Amino acid sequence: MDQLRCRPSARQSGVIYCRDSDESNSPRQTTSVSQGPAAPLHGLFVQTDAADAIPPSRASGPPGNARVRRARAELGSGGSSSSAGSAAPAATTCRGRSRHCCSSAEAETQTSYTSVKASSAEVRIGPMRLTQDPIQVLLIFAKEDSQSDGFWWACDRAGYRCNISRTPESALECFLDKHHEIIVIDHRQTRNFDAEAVCRSIRATNPSEHTVILAVVSQASGDHEEASVLPLLHAGFNRRYMENSSIIACYNELIQIEHGEVRSQFKLRACNSVFTALDHCHEAIEITSDDHVIQYVNPAFERMMGYHKGELLGKELAELPKSDKNRADLLDTINTCIKKGKEWQGVYYARRKSGDSIQQHVKITPVIGQGGKIRHFVSLKKLCCTTDNNKQIHKIHRDSGDNSQTESHSFRHKNRRKESIDVKSISSRGSDAPSLQNRRYPSMARIHSMTIEAPITKVINIINAAQENSPVTVAEALDRVLEILRTTELYSPQLGTKDEDPHTSDLVGGLMTDGLRRLSGNEYVFTKNVHQSHSHLAMPITINDVPPCIAQLLDNEESWDFNIFELEAVTHKRPLVYLGLKVFSRFGVCEFLNCSETTLRAWLQVIEANYHSSNAYHNSTHAADVLHATAFFLGKERVKGSLDQLDEVAALIAATVHDVDHPGRTNSFLCNAGSELAVLYNDTAVLESHHTALAFQLTVKDSKCNIFKNIDRNHYRTLRQAIIDMVLATEMTKHFEHVNKFVNSINKPIAAEIEGSDCECNPVGKNFPENQMLIKRMMIKCADVANPCRPLDLCIEWAGRISEEYFAQTDEEKRQGLPVVMPVFDRNTCSIPKSQISFIDYFITDMFDAWDAFAHLPALMQHLADNYKHWKTLDDLKCKSLRLPSDN
Repeated sequence: MDQLRCRPSARQSGVIYCRDSDESNSPRQTTSVSQGPAAPLHGLFVQTDAADAIPPSRASGPPGNARVRRARAELGSGGSSSSAGSAAPAATTCRGRSRHCCSSAEAETQTSYTSVKASSAEVRIGPMRLTQDPIQVLLIFAKEDSQSDGFWWACDRAGYRCNISRTPESALECFLDKHHEIIVIDHRQTRNFDAEAVCRSIRATNPSEHTVILAVVSQASGDHEEASVLPLLHAGFNRRYMENSSIIACYNELIQIEHGEVRSQFKLRACNSVFTALDHCHEAIEITSDDHVIQYVNPAFERMMGYHKGELLGKELAELPKSDKNRADLLDTINTCIKKGKEWQGVYYARRKSGDSIQQHVKITPVIGQGGKIRHFVSLKKLCCTTDNNKQIHKIHRDSGDNSQTESHSFRHKNRRKESIDVKSISSRGSDAPSLQNRRYPSMARIHSMTIEAPITKVINIINAAQENSPVTVAEALDRVLEILRTTELYSPQLGTKDEDPHTSDLVGGLMTDGLRRLSGNEYVFTKNVHQSHSHLAMPITINDVPPCIAQLLDNEESWDFNIFELEAVTHKRPLVYLGLKVFSRFGVCEFLNCSETTLRAWLQVIEANYHSSNAYHNSTHAADVLHATAFFLGKERVKGSLDQLDEVAALIAATVHDVDHPGRTNSFLCNAGSELAVLYNDTAVLESHHTALAFQLTVKDSKCNIFKNIDRNHYRTLRQAIIDMVLATEMTKHFEHVNKFVNSINKPIAAEIEGSDCECNPVGKNFPENQMLIKRMMIKCADVANPCRPLDLCIEWAGRISEEYFAQTDEEKRQGLPVVMPVFDRNTCSIPKSQISFIDYFITDMFDAWDAFAHLPALMQHLADNYKHWKTLDDLKCKSLRLPSDN
């Protein structure tokens, strides 16, 4: 942004004027606006009333009296000379009453709401009817002159909403907030700002894709040849406007832009809804060019044929394998028909990627395009489903399910999430509880407790029997049901095969797979002795001997905004012992376990010593942070009323040990490297199994730190099982299973009880052991990944740490020749804001919506919304850093 700053000698007062009019027909009132003490409102906006006390002579005014009278004459407003004269003094002080501005140190941006009542325009694209809101225009002029006034009043006449900015910084901020359809930039002078640089900075943002940018250039003198428009086009401008301050000329230019480029862009954006519908359509759809080159396939087509779109787009149909079951002249018959512009329908055999032939009902429709010629062929394909070929189709579905898990796992993740999970319905933000009874929910929360003849087996057998004498449409619907039920990932989201978001794809691939890919000769072995004894450590201090600086910090440990990094600093990277002593004392852990404080202190030291301080993220500070979040959640009324003391103690211990001896690498890395732990735990929940096993080994091997030595066997067994279950729940491969079970077994029954609805699900007491287990799992899962819900400064620090750990893993994978699990986490190219947005979208939002609906956590949800907005702003600016440029 440095190249866009105004030169000090050319800076104006920084005030950008605005005109606003009431919806009524009452005369417009005007006030003066100037720089003054600003009081923050929200986000990027501030408001000031200090200018009301400044004399008009000190405020740079809008159009002078003469220009106002000329504007009214051109606009045809009429009126007596006396009324015009009385209005002129007020008009010279400001253009309006509303004063909203982008928070720039240099300038304010203000908004005009037109005095002309503008109605939304109706636009058609094919059979689709659209409504276009009033156009928004941004004027970027360093100084007020007749040209800026001409566009200002032209916007008024056209019924557009208009902003005017004096500096590049305020213009960029305003555009990112409002996403204007038209931007007019003053290109006549370069001493105030570089117009082409301003244009490029706007074009560098995502929202500018559908914006028309107009350059106002000076009139060419008679002895100079007219300049080429190519430099303007290369800078990102769409049009050039020769300087002409006539309001009618400005009005005509804007109207032509609206009915030309703006309306075209509006129609193009509307096409996104059509593609969304195609992506979610159950029928397989294929679009080809007039010479049969594949241009588009939807996810249903990919599932049916076994390909992912990257293997199909740009290929000719003739390059794909053909089935030998079609009669020899069928293709010629089809081509002859569709080349004449006629629709063809019939049965066709296609060959899947696996080599199997499948029978399809096919409908091919020619589409007229450029030049009135056939430019596309749209094919709709449905599997034939008859009694004779049901078995073959079932085999196809099974193969398709296998392929989706192996061949195209990394291709099927995108921003649109969780088609197989309905968590949003219990969101505490934006949905009311009564809407629960209007939703349908999956009812398979206990499928994983199957015995030899599981309920799901009975369900599949019943559906198979029902298919025998069912109509084709019913049989096809039941096929889709069977396809879903036969997958082993009943709780994982059924995502499309879009690969436009590699950050989401890599996060899911790295966190939700076991990485079963092997390269011989590569072994990953821990260099740290994981069985350190507490006897090598200095004797721990007592809780009464905590240094004052640490004690003062711990006084605030019950607050969600507690700063764990300050505790890390003052304890020299030993926050877990100090925070653990305080939290365990508050919950009476020693009394419950019947152990001394000395034993507890020794245990905490042993556990903390087995966290790797060299890890950027998975160290004892992270463990202390998760312990703090767990304790905070345990203090919530509904959580407290649902769990007993054994559950509380188990949760605190599980949070303390949940990542002990973490190597700073993911499960996928360990499996790919053939590590000793991956072999020991059969590539399944490798780290989580290791954390729990080691925690108990360290605890019971020495009576000096054995906090369980004085409780009876039954209590110990129950406590141990609860701790193991909670730590294993932090493994991400079953993330959606845990969230879905929590929604169906906890959220929905509670909402049904509150609303007195006739929900299909039977409300189950929240204190039942099974539901207590679900609550504990959800609690530690949320505590483990609560970073996006922390205050912004803490959120940013955690984001930097986890990214650095992933960067280090990618570096090591490249050095050892291992598969790179998360390629986007390359320290030279990674966008941390994008990775945070993907993580929040895919894992965090729905889980915390569900947890908030149960535990009521408004402060956390507000932090989450604010932090998401922060990352989105950075992403819009295409900034790879962690903070906004204005924050540095």
